[in-house]
Amino acid sequence: MRNIDYKKTLITLLALWIALAPGLLFADQLQDLIAGDTELKNAQSTEKVIKVNSSAQNDQKIKKRLQEIFSEMDNLKAVRILVSNGIVTLQGDVNSSSAENKAMQLSQQVEGVVEVENELVVTHNLQERLETTLQKLARTAKELLTSLPVFLLAIITFTLTWLFGRWLSRRKSLYRRIAPNYFIANLLGQITQLLFILVGLVLALSLLDLTALLGSILGAAGIVGLAVGFAVRDTVENYIASILLSLRNPFEVNDLVNIDGNEGYVVRLTTRATILLSPDGNHIRIPNAIVFKAIIINYSRSAERRFQFDVGVDTDQDLQLAQSLALQTLYSIEGVLAEPKPMVTIEELGDFNIVLRIYAWTNQEKFDFLKVRSETIRRIKQAFDQASIIMPEPTYQIRIGSDTSIDVRQKDDFKKEEPSSADQQSKIIAHTTIDIKTDDTIEKKVEKEHEHCETENLLDKNASQE
Repeated sequence: MRNIDYKKTLITLLALWIALAPGLLFADQLQDLIAGDTELKNAQSTEKVIKVNSSAQNDQKIKKRLQEIFSEMDNLKAVRILVSNGIVTLQGDVNSSSAENKAMQLSQQVEGVVEVENELVVTHNLQERLETTLQKLARTAKELLTSLPVFLLAIITFTLTWLFGRWLSRRKSLYRRIAPNYFIANLLGQITQLLFILVGLVLALSLLDLTALLGSILGAAGIVGLAVGFAVRDTVENYIASILLSLRNPFEVNDLVNIDGNEGYVVRLTTRATILLSPDGNHIRIPNAIVFKAIIINYSRSAERRFQFDVGVDTDQDLQLAQSLALQTLYSIEGVLAEPKPMVTIEELGDFNIVLRIYAWTNQEKFDFLKVRSETIRRIKQAFDQASIIMPEPTYQIRIGSDTSIDVRQKDDFKKEEPSSADQQSKIIAHTTIDIKTDDTIEKKVEKEHEHCETENLLDKNASQE
């Protein structure tokens, strides 16, 4: 533990000695070394061609020229110049490393100079530094006061352009003429406002002569936008999908749809998700990116919708008679359309029965689809019972031992007399009126949702549909 303390103490003392020792490299000089300025200067000096003839007169001309140049610069007036055989030696104190670099650069540019020896010392005198800083602040303040009118003009130009773009973006009627869809019209307004902001920024920077800064701003904005885009990729994907869905509405409010296995009535389309209300009254929220790529079944887009169900009859029955009876029954049921025509087909020859598949169409705008289907099944069953068409139950064969077999059959005995109470009950059922009108319970719920909710809805009846 003590050894570690000694090492820390020695390192601390060494760092303090390096920081305070005179004549060592300071931060500015270290920066020059890191940046490779020394190598650059040496490379520049070696590129010069050294003349064969050199004289004291040439050295005096070099010295005089450098003195004239340095006398015009406040931070280089105190620099002493020595010239011998084209080698310039700079001595004295300067108040910053930038002044030192400037003296070296000017000396190398004079004709006839072979090499420049730097013996300048960068002073850290507090008074000189304060004076230099105050001079810089005074020059900066003077430049600001001089450029203040132009700066104010640039601000006014940008503000007026921004306000005009904002006013123009709120002219909803103008954009609704271009795009009937509300969401697209609103998006066009936002794009218009953004364009006017960019125009105002360009004009303001042009007045300030800072157009080069615009490229840096746009580059930084592009990098930030790219980073944000990766961070919120799902949100951006859903937003773009909402734009595409609102352009070509695959469904409308109150449409019964099946999206990726989720069935329900459409409540609204937002910038993030599509909201469905299931027949059970539950809300289903599906991200728009999934909706856009999913297979969508819209049951409400067409008024006419077909339903089907299977009926099994005994293998001993007359199939043509059963088909004709089913068709006559279909034509007599309210809600079943005569055109397109209903159809009865023999679908399958089963183990114990023959399966008839019954097809029929209904207008779901006038009649309830499920109720018409239910009534059709009831009436077909009733017609078959009255015509003594047997619809058998499954037959099971049970084997006991190796040779013994028992057949167990379950069949309806239509010739069996029923009690009088059952006859009365069947008559009551036969004369009962079944309501097959459209059930608007879910539609009312959806309308109630829109009345009490201020959330945006991107679905528009005027938009193009697919």
